[in-house]
Amino acid sequence: MRIATMVRRCLKPLAILVLTLPLAAQGQVRILQTTEAGDRVHIIDPASNKIVGEIPGIEKAHGVTASPDGTRIYVTNEATDTLDVAELKSLKVIKKIPLSGRPNNVTITPDGKRVYVGIRVAVGDNPGVADVIDTASLSKVKSIRTEGPVHNLYVTPDGKYVIAGDATKKGYLSVLDTKTEAPAWSIQLGLNIRPMAISKNADGSTRSVFVQLGPHNGFAVVDFQARKEVARITLPKLAPGRMPIAVGSSESHGIAVTADQKTLVVCSRLNNALYSYSLPDLKLAGTTLLSGKGCQWVSVTPDSKRAYLADPVGGNTIVVDIPSMKEVAKIAIGYVSPARNHTMVIPAGSSTQ
Repeated sequence: MRIATMVRRCLKPLAILVLTLPLAAQGQVRILQTTEAGDRVHIIDPASNKIVGEIPGIEKAHGVTASPDGTRIYVTNEATDTLDVAELKSLKVIKKIPLSGRPNNVTITPDGKRVYVGIRVAVGDNPGVADVIDTASLSKVKSIRTEGPVHNLYVTPDGKYVIAGDATKKGYLSVLDTKTEAPAWSIQLGLNIRPMAISKNADGSTRSVFVQLGPHNGFAVVDFQARKEVARITLPKLAPGRMPIAVGSSESHGIAVTADQKTLVVCSRLNNALYSYSLPDLKLAGTTLLSGKGCQWVSVTPDSKRAYLADPVGGNTIVVDIPSMKEVAKIAIGYVSPARNHTMVIPAGSSTQ
């Protein structure tokens, strides 16, 4: 019996329960949590830290993002090599868009017109591409060549560029121009690139890219304008008596900049901890030793106060209060490997109701 089938049977009563709660309202925030070993996306209300909806039928979901108008959710499906498009209002998948190969992460432009999908395993001779999805026609319109297969990619805050990370040990950072939809420039960091976070200047332009690297328990700092790495920071060592989590994915996996641009939060799977650094000086500001079994992704709320961490081994989404750096909640997702998560805002005037 397939794992996803067993998970569906186990979680069926839960799905009936959560869908009786209100799904979304205008101006509200939702945390979208994917599950790589399951077949659905969980929708979390950060006001109550309860699951208020589920989108079924997306087996082996990896990355997730949402349209700026709050009506659609886009999920990369590694089982079918598609970008699955779901409506928030109906909680149903309305389109499966064929991709160039096995996808990983996904990102969207601020105007919602383009979705970019990182292709980890491409078909044919391409070493790596980012597929371009037109959201009006819900079709793939182009593939942009990247330096190596793409694990994670992100649109810059001003919408002018896509930053894509090479999943191999060569560690290329490819920058793509969203206007021309062509490669702009790249640099090499020398280790496989994992999650990234982006800070911006007062005018909205990109300031720094914070890059997590496979075997490094920390992150690199790239000056975007100078196009070079300017620092490589190692996270604190554990105090005596506290054991690291030796088995798992990259040592440091999950990083985000708060909306107020004052704080960088960084997951350490190895240390089972979340760290906060002040911006722009990158001074260690706080530490949360977590109750889970190794956090591997993080998203933050628009008010910069809460961080939501995926704990795939523990089967939970863990909530940390950023100002106090204290764990304040744990949301049971189930043993279906909670993977990526994303903060979605339903703006006023949205047609989600």
